[in-house]
Amino acid sequence: MSDSRVPRRRRFLVCEPRHFAVQYAINPWMQPDVRVDVDLAREQWQALIGAYRAHGHTVDSVEPAPGLPDMVFAANSAVVVDGRVFGSLFHAPERRPESLHYDTWFKAAGFDVHRPEAVCEGEGDLVWTGRYVLAGTGFRTTREAHREVQEFFGHPVISLTLVDPRFYHLDTALFVLDDSTEGNNISYYPEAFSPGSREVLARLYPNAVLATLDDALAFGLNSVSDGRNVFIAPQAESLTSALADRGYVPVPVDLSEFRKAGGGIKCCTQEIRS
Repeated sequence: MSDSRVPRRRRFLVCEPRHFAVQYAINPWMQPDVRVDVDLAREQWQALIGAYRAHGHTVDSVEPAPGLPDMVFAANSAVVVDGRVFGSLFHAPERRPESLHYDTWFKAAGFDVHRPEAVCEGEGDLVWTGRYVLAGTGFRTTREAHREVQEFFGHPVISLTLVDPRFYHLDTALFVLDDSTEGNNISYYPEAFSPGSREVLARLYPNAVLATLDDALAFGLNSVSDGRNVFIAPQAESLTSALADRGYVPVPVDLSEFRKAGGGIKCCTQEIRS
């Protein structure tokens, strides 16, 4: 069945973990007294970039800034749809300076950047499905930002409420498997969402690939798919098997060092949709 899955070329924006560290705690995964192996983190990150390029994807990079240890998590910087950039306004004051550096990169690359008025953390909570935007709220991005996003892009925005602080961003609980019109589908962990949000997802995606708690805790849902190849944490064994059964090709990439800051593959990857 994997032969019927068609990969689509992607353009990604990333940021080298040159200054990566856990210096504060803004989610349940972060413990400043736990040592981060910066060399290992850099090796893991380079393996991810190598995997993207080996599968034909384009990778651009923004220069990391000293004093911003979470800048490596490029996904939180913006959401880009149809070549339009909706920027970020971070919930945590420690991360707010990151926005300027990413805005500068996008503008230099020829994009206009919309500055949000409400707290909004980019692709961390805003997931483009090819039809509409799935938008997380509950811990970071606000519902006011959801309304801003809909007005800016002119695409329907579907608000989903996150209820488990371990899955504080939507991209820790859900990812898009295929954003084509024909094969549009997602994978998610149901218990990360409120009862009403679970019903919405079940109605929209009756054939979704459901993850277990162990998969979610391994950051298996912080994955990136090109429609065929799924770049996924190898520790998410059950989800990896389920995806293979559906005809996807799992590409294991271990970013375990970044889990100490509550991040993974998707967190490190901003997609530029022109």
